[in-house]
Amino acid sequence: MTVQFGRTYEEFEVGAVYKHWPGKTVTEYDDHLFCLLTMNHHPLHMDANYAGKATDFGRNVVVGNYVYSLLLGMSVPDVSGKAIANLEVESLRHVAPTFHGDTVYGETTVLDKWPSKSKSDRGIVQVETRGHNQDGTLVCVFRRKVMVPTATYVEQRGGEQPGRPQPEGN
Repeated sequence: MTVQFGRTYEEFEVGAVYKHWPGKTVTEYDDHLFCLLTMNHHPLHMDANYAGKATDFGRNVVVGNYVYSLLLGMSVPDVSGKAIANLEVESLRHVAPTFHGDTVYGETTVLDKWPSKSKSDRGIVQVETRGHNQDGTLVCVFRRKVMVPTATYVEQRGGEQPGRPQPEGN
């Protein structure tokens, strides 16, 4: 059985909406680990006392790049699982804060697509990914361009899952 992971150029339709599942409940640990890994030690994200007393939010806010990264990762099985390259992030907006305990859900809309000008075995897909919290509040939106293979490209390189070992006896 083959599980779909990404799409070929032909499988994208302008206007299609992919609802990414499941969502992810963001924990304090997730937020702090991401901040530490990326060396973002801003007290808004790391210091509950500071965030509670010195900000309008009254509590820690999840670092925006984690929310973006989470949504990007959620979109991979539907959008870029077969990608040859992520070409560009055209825009990124953090519309509302995400807090510890919020659950983030994502969906991606195909905005446009066109064949590559230099190679006939690939194309470019432009998408917009939107993230909402458990209340339906839009928290993050970004647009990007992804280079994806055509069906011919995939076929010439050994099919859907090249390099995957076959169990003995099959």
